[in-house]
Amino acid sequence: MEPVWSFFGYDEPNYTYMKDGKKLIAEIGEFSPVPVYYRAHNLLTTGDGTARFKWGSTNAYTEDENGNPVYDWTIIDKIFDTYIENGAKPLVEIGFMPKALSTQPEPYEHFWKPGDPYGDIHTGWRYPPNDYDKWAELIFQWVKHSVDRYGQEEVESWYWQLWNEPDAPYWGGTIDEFLKLYDYTADAVKRALPTAIIGGANDTGPGSVRGARFLYAFLQHCLTGINYVTGEIGSPLDAILFHAKGAPRLIEGDVVQMDMGRHLRNLDEGFKIVASYPKFKDLPIIIGESDPEGCAACGETTNPSNAYRNGTMYSSYTAASFARKYELADKYGINYKGAVTWSFEFEDQPWFHGFRDLATNGVDKPVLNVFRMFAMMEGKRVLVDSDQMYGLDSVVNSSIRNQEDVGALASISKSAKTAAVMIWNYHDVDTKGDIASINLKVNGVPSDKVIFTHYRIDDENSNSYQVWKEMGSPQNPSQAQVAELEKSGKLEIMGDPLSMTIDGGEINMGFSLPRQGVSLLKIDW
Repeated sequence: MEPVWSFFGYDEPNYTYMKDGKKLIAEIGEFSPVPVYYRAHNLLTTGDGTARFKWGSTNAYTEDENGNPVYDWTIIDKIFDTYIENGAKPLVEIGFMPKALSTQPEPYEHFWKPGDPYGDIHTGWRYPPNDYDKWAELIFQWVKHSVDRYGQEEVESWYWQLWNEPDAPYWGGTIDEFLKLYDYTADAVKRALPTAIIGGANDTGPGSVRGARFLYAFLQHCLTGINYVTGEIGSPLDAILFHAKGAPRLIEGDVVQMDMGRHLRNLDEGFKIVASYPKFKDLPIIIGESDPEGCAACGETTNPSNAYRNGTMYSSYTAASFARKYELADKYGINYKGAVTWSFEFEDQPWFHGFRDLATNGVDKPVLNVFRMFAMMEGKRVLVDSDQMYGLDSVVNSSIRNQEDVGALASISKSAKTAAVMIWNYHDVDTKGDIASINLKVNGVPSDKVIFTHYRIDDENSNSYQVWKEMGSPQNPSQAQVAELEKSGKLEIMGDPLSMTIDGGEINMGFSLPRQGVSLLKIDW
C-alpha cells in the first residue's frame, strides 16, 4: 500500500506561507503518517512575491548593473520552511526562467484571470536561458544553499525535477534546447549534492502523440544521447515524471460527465513507455500531475464542466481512479511512487467558487477527506472482489458510463493490527443514481475481537459544501457559520465505533452507499 496519494501541487508558490495555505499544509501534515511532497510552479520566477492565479515569484535570481548574479533565497526559504516545519518535503520544480536569464524577457509578468485566453500566461518566463553557465551556477547555488540550510540527509530525500510540460507552450524552446537545459541542470544538481535525486521530464499526457514523442525523446537522450555538458553518453536520471489528465464535459445542457478513461489511458501509455526501457524500469515513477482535467484555476463560473469540484463527485472520482493507478502499476511491474494531485487552495477567493482545490477559505472540501481515508490505509494491499466493480481494461478503454462502479481498495498491516476497506459508488455522470446495497465480507481477520469504525463522505457526512448550500450559500458567513463549516469539513464517522466479536476471522455486514459516496471501513484489533 505505497502512499502514492501523498503528493500535491499548485501554480502559486506564494500561497504556501499565506494564512490558509499554512493552515492546509499543517492539517495534511497532522493526518498523514508519511511525509507529504509538494510541487509548485514559479520557484525561480522573477517578481515581488505577490501571488495571483497561475502566477507566483521568488526573485531568487537577478543581476546587478554589471551583469553579475545576485541570489536571494528569502522567499524560497519561506516556502520550503513551511513544508519542513510540517513534516513535508518539496518535490522541487526547477523553473521558471528568471527575467535576467530569459532569451525573450518581454513581456514577462502576466495578469491572467479565469475566463481569459489560456495562452496569455505564456510570457518571458518560459524561454531558454541566454547563458547556460549562469543558469547552471544558479542551480548549483540553490542546491548548495538547501544543503547548508536543511542538512544533507534532508535534501537527499527530496526530488528535484526540471520545468513543467516542456512539450507544451510552457517551454518556448525546442526539444534539443530542453535536453541541453536538462544536462546543465542535472550536472549542477549533482555537483552540489552527488546523492541528490534528479528527474524529468514532467511532459503532458503520454496518451497523446506529442506527449509520448517527448517522453521517448527525453528517456532516449538520458540513455544514449551526447551529454551537452560532459560530452559523454547519457545524462543522470533518478526519477521519471509525466502527467495524466481526464477531460470532463457537459452533456444534456448542464450535466457534468467525467472521462476517467482518458485520464487512465495517459497513465497506461506512460507506464508502458517506461517499462520498455529495461534500464529505467525500476526507477521511481511519479505522475507529476494526475487530475480529472487540466486547469485548477478555472472555476465553474467560467468553465461549467468543472462543477464536479465542490461536492462528492471529486471524492468518489479520486477514490476510484487511485485504485486503478495501483492496478496499472501492477500490470507493468514498474516502481510507482506517487501521483501529484494538482490541488491546493486559492487565497481570499469567493467561497466554493469551483476551483480545483482541497479547501476554500480555510474550510476543507469533501475531496480532502478521501486523502484522510487513504492516510488510514497501510501495510499491504489485499485482494478485493466486487460484482459491481468495472475491470481495469473496461475503465481504461470506455470509462464508467453504464451502471455505477461500486468497487473497493483494501489494505492490512498485521504489525499495526489494522485493516481498512475503502468502498465507492462512482459514475462518470453527475446525476442522482441508484443507492448501492453493499454486502461486505472480510476474511482472514487475525483476531476474534475487533473495533469497527465506519467513515463516510456523502451528502450528509464530511461535506462542508452541502452544509454551506443549506446555509443559503453565504459569501460572508458569520463566525458561527465558519465554525460550523470547519466542523462539517472534517471526516465523519457513521454512528459510533463498534466493538465486535467475530467467528472464524470473518466479518459480514450490510449498508447502503449513495451515488458518488465513499466509505472507509477500518478494522482494528
